[in-house]
Amino acid sequence: MSAHRVGLVVPSSNITMEAEIPELLRRRRERFPGETFTVHGSRMRMRHVTPEELRRMDGESDRCVTELADARVDVYVYACLVAIMAGGAGYHESAERRLAAVAEAAQGAAPVVSSAGALLAGLEALGARNVAMVTPYLPELTGLVRAYLEAHGVSVRDALSLGVADNLAVGCLDPEALLAHHRRLDLTGCDALVLSACVQMPSLSVVQRVEDEVGIPVVTAATATTYVLLRALGLAPVVPGAGRLLADR
Repeated sequence: MSAHRVGLVVPSSNITMEAEIPELLRRRRERFPGETFTVHGSRMRMRHVTPEELRRMDGESDRCVTELADARVDVYVYACLVAIMAGGAGYHESAERRLAAVAEAAQGAAPVVSSAGALLAGLEALGARNVAMVTPYLPELTGLVRAYLEAHGVSVRDALSLGVADNLAVGCLDPEALLAHHRRLDLTGCDALVLSACVQMPSLSVVQRVEDEVGIPVVTAATATTYVLLRALGLAPVVPGAGRLLADR
């Protein structure tokens, strides 16, 4: 048996990652029954997904990591993709370094990963350089995500913005609607589909179905985050039924 504690830093209005990450880790036990995981959260105040609120919220991440350090977690996960990407190209790397130093100062040293960095790492692992994506954001924030990916060598061929600014409302979106939303995208020349470029937009229940339909890898903020957190723990990044990124290769 091996037990692992995951420290999750989330927006205060997030209701999705604390459901989808544990569900992915639960599915993993079908393949690795000797592993156990517990997920422990700390929250940064944010209600509306605007550049102003995202910047203010990001300032609370040091406090969150300091709190989680007291639980002696084995990995810290900064689970807000757009908050990091709003900081400009490369910010995921500097934020992860800063938070690692905060954790060490609080006597809770452990790897720090971010959903923003995870999406890039997941796409790189798949060899995906051209993608299409669905976001719940207003077009302005979708543009930030596109610019961030493209600054790191990933071309966004097409993007769909659902235009939802209230973060709690994003978490209440029906994942089944993604079965229709993705068909509005032009996937010509795409190596992968980012079905949910947001940690708050639920998608896990349809990831495998959409991948089976489109025939290219389907990635979400949650599946990419799980991929990197498992690697940070030194574990094989394998979860059944969660798309090619987490397939047993």
